[in-house]
Amino acid sequence: MSLSPDQVRLMMLQVADAIIEAEPMLSQADRDLGDGDHGLGMKRGMEAVKVQLEPMEPSSVEQVFVTTGTAMMTSMGGASGALFGTVYRAGGKALAGRAAFDSEGLALLLEAALEGVMKRGGAKPGDKTMIDALAPAAARAREVTAHDLTDAFTAVAAAAEAGKESSKAMVAQFGRAKTLGEACIGFPDAGACSVTIMLSTMRDFVSA
Repeated sequence: MSLSPDQVRLMMLQVADAIIEAEPMLSQADRDLGDGDHGLGMKRGMEAVKVQLEPMEPSSVEQVFVTTGTAMMTSMGGASGALFGTVYRAGGKALAGRAAFDSEGLALLLEAALEGVMKRGGAKPGDKTMIDALAPAAARAREVTAHDLTDAFTAVAAAAEAGKESSKAMVAQFGRAKTLGEACIGFPDAGACSVTIMLSTMRDFVSA
């Protein structure tokens, strides 16, 4: 199974709706650890994504993801805009020349996204950031490239969820949460929550 560029567009519109709907939860997750603005920023970014993707007739998979990342980067501002913009811009560029989106493409997307975010933000696994969901998802994606896309997304979404859950036990090394020290234990990172929602929504799209 693989997705055409237009199916990828429809998938990303579903992701945008899921993030917009999750704004209260994402905002609370961020309030537990810091500013409380993550949910509103993600909502604003995904509203901008919808404006770009709804009328689009994409010619490539790369175009859909890069457009998504650019819309997030230009509308959100701040660290989240730069990092989530990088997820889709770097991930999309890794798919240049691919006519369809399959399990190998999923691995390429997530590996490039992880590399881009680590380079831009300086965080690593264990620092209680979005990377704690993204890194296990990328690793799992590489392991399941021979599987059908539905099965690959199921495995990848589960890996992201487990990574998000593991972030609860971590002490934050970045952002305002860093000032909390051990008081941030017990709460998941808000960015990791966003990554998990995105990947589980993609899983639901391809499973439908």
